[in-house]
Amino acid sequence: MSIRCILFSLLVLSTSLVHAQPVKPDPTKLDLASVNALVLDLQTNDVLYTRNPDAVVPIASVTKLMTAIVTLEDKTEPLDEWIAVDISKDHYLKGVFSRVRIKSELQRKDMLLLTLMASENRAAATLAHHYSKGYEAFVAAMNAKAKALGMTKTHFVEPTGISELNVSTARDLARLVQASAKYPLINELSTTPKKDLRFRKPNHTMAFYNTNPLVRANSWDIAMSKTGFINEAGRCLVMKADVKDRKLAIVLLDSFGKRSHFGDANRVKRWLETGKGGSVHPSAKAYVMRKEKALASLHKPS
Repeated sequence: MSIRCILFSLLVLSTSLVHAQPVKPDPTKLDLASVNALVLDLQTNDVLYTRNPDAVVPIASVTKLMTAIVTLEDKTEPLDEWIAVDISKDHYLKGVFSRVRIKSELQRKDMLLLTLMASENRAAATLAHHYSKGYEAFVAAMNAKAKALGMTKTHFVEPTGISELNVSTARDLARLVQASAKYPLINELSTTPKKDLRFRKPNHTMAFYNTNPLVRANSWDIAMSKTGFINEAGRCLVMKADVKDRKLAIVLLDSFGKRSHFGDANRVKRWLETGKGGSVHPSAKAYVMRKEKALASLHKPS
């Protein structure tokens, strides 16, 4: 082969490699109803979009991802062990409604499923109560794991997320998404659409559904998911998902409206696929502006 042919072949190869790189979308074309957000390309580590990524805010049941990690890292407790529902040391749950009966029994793996899929607070608390070193040690392990993951602005006081004192940032939660996605069982359980679970003492069966309807949508390829809501945190959603040949961590916190976090996820997907994210309702825009103004005043120099 001549030198000219070799050079031409190299030029064609280099051109094809350049074209193979995903185009970075324009963040100004994405409008969201979430006050805090981050979209991270997990393969290139490129941050594709941010909004207030370092604001420390309540994270509601997104907490349960860390609860799942700490549970799975305790190798002394078998997943097929039957454990009794217990919230005695979690005073945040006193008076909070749940379909899950106190003292009824479920296998630890199914308790973990309830925690991740249905975001059941009593299930998450029960995992902590049955931790080999005790409830307080479980919460300490959650904070130790956050520190080990480089989640420097994250703090937990209990395992469910019902306390507004469980706080983090969108940037820290992108790290939690990355860490959680390394556990195949978290991926499987958090994206299970629906499950009928069999309890003991008393014997009964109940159906539970995933709190994220996007896991049932054919248009989505979601590998890991967690929703969250308390009044102080607003609507929250974190996911690991494949969109247009990209593996993404999507973090959406404090979304305005009952389903706006799912709407925002769809806007992110549309933005990556078409370059245009669509628009949000004027009331959502006003909400985000108010919250951003409040955040700015908190960080204003005295």
